Amino acid sequence: MDIKKNIESIRNDFPILSTSVNGNKLVYLDNAATSQTPNCVIDSISDYYKNLNSNIHRGVHFLSQKATEIYEETRFKFKKHLNANSTKEIIFTSGTTHSINLVANGFNNSLKAGDEIIVSSLEHHSNIVPWQMLCEKTGATMKVIPMNQEGELNLNAYEDMLSKKTKIVFVNHVSNALGTVNPIKFIIDKAHSFSAKVLIDGAQAIPHFKVDVNDLNADFYVFSAHKFCGPTGVGILYAKQSILEDFPPYQGGGEMIDEVTFEKTTYAELPNKFEPGTPNIAGVIASGIALDYINGIGLDNIKKYEDELLSYATQKLKTIKNLKIYGTSQNKTSVISFNIGDIHAYDIGSIIDNLGIAVRTGHHCAQPIMDYYKIPGTIRVSFCFYNNFDEIDKLVNALNRAVKMLS
Repeated sequence: MDIKKNIESIRNDFPILSTSVNGNKLVYLDNAATSQTPNCVIDSISDYYKNLNSNIHRGVHFLSQKATEIYEETRFKFKKHLNANSTKEIIFTSGTTHSINLVANGFNNSLKAGDEIIVSSLEHHSNIVPWQMLCEKTGATMKVIPMNQEGELNLNAYEDMLSKKTKIVFVNHVSNALGTVNPIKFIIDKAHSFSAKVLIDGAQAIPHFKVDVNDLNADFYVFSAHKFCGPTGVGILYAKQSILEDFPPYQGGGEMIDEVTFEKTTYAELPNKFEPGTPNIAGVIASGIALDYINGIGLDNIKKYEDELLSYATQKLKTIKNLKIYGTSQNKTSVISFNIGDIHAYDIGSIIDNLGIAVRTGHHCAQPIMDYYKIPGTIRVSFCFYNNFDEIDKLVNALNRAVKMLS
């Protein structure tokens, strides 16, 4: 699909884009926080509760069996999309953070004092804090891959950190704060040469380009549905089957059991072993519809169009006096983080919000990045395939207006 030629039709799929804010048409540029939801996804949630509402995997009646069928068809969609080897490698969670915590818990009994784990300095807090907690429990130590002024990782330093003591490496595929695309295949290959496992936080990558977990040889790959036009409350954890089989269950309850007595409980096979309780059935099914929608447009088409938006926006923003962009890697997705002079990001964000323009201000749950640049935060604009060039012009005009008011 040629997105440029079909942009109005695409935008019509998203009802929230017709919203007005203080008499101004909404310009939504906070897609790295959450993307918006098309009618087909919204309708699928409504349809589930109107026509299919039932628990899964348990009932013999029609509704339960039908809901189970569609739920498991969704698992197959993600298996196919990621090029995983089996649906047993696809675990549904409540989000990326849940998935990371599940994996961290899996290493509780295998890490010990003297072991080392490696994180990058570009991480979201959800890919830092669970590992810090794991270190506190096990006595393992954490090392941090440094970054440079362009917002890129120092790969020479990373290679020097690796040793036989390294047990886990965890890096995001794309920085949520800067848009930097990390060379994760290189990172994975180097870690594997020391028999370390690798978790990739793909929350900011999945909406923008194709991911093949087999080609990457990732041990774990995690992301959330609400980043690619799906609902909130649904996460996808890909993990190699052999690793998941060795991991203990993360939570106990219904669905993850095989047999229960008061003397002993045995656990269900994958993927049920890690999906206790009644899941977010409607959300999971809707996530599959969102995936279908994205694939209908085509991720190659999305990447090409979003790269054009990024290039145009970068050029336009550079016309604003004293504007400084943070994260200038040549390989990045459609995210621009910036400040203007010594004006506080929050003040600018508040003014342009009154003009109907939604951006993110603050540290973006990535405080170590802001500490590196010695700033409290930035203004972040992040684009999706339903944004257009006119919205970028409106953004720049609003920023100029805000600067004039605050100077």
